[in-house]
Amino acid sequence: QVQLAESGGGLVQAGGSLRLSCVASGRTLKNYPVAWFRQAPGKEREFVGLISPLGGYTDFADSVKGRFTISRDNAKNTVYLQMNDLEPVDTAVYYCAAGALGTTTPQAYDYWGQGTQVTVSS
Repeated sequence: QVQLAESGGGLVQAGGSLRLSCVASGRTLKNYPVAWFRQAPGKEREFVGLISPLGGYTDFADSVKGRFTISRDNAKNTVYLQMNDLEPVDTAVYYCAAGALGTTTPQAYDYWGQGTQVTVSS
């Protein structure tokens, strides 16, 4: 079992930056691809980005490419989502997820954090 906990969310003005952290406990995270998803009120959960187990490969949704990056520190069992040039449309609850299959669909992930709220004001 892997327990995930996100942190780093908050309120930021448009154009600002935030860095979210996803810390794992219970089992090492280094064997898993890790993805970030987000869910805005009234909308389905959507893929934001993912990182391969050793960090050599990342993929992002078109809506965040060039603004968001993902990195990981397996020694700390932590994955980061750096969000720059934030826009009001980025407002959502952000979740990290780990699973054996590194795909863009939520169903591929077995372990989820509780989410952290990101609010971007205009």
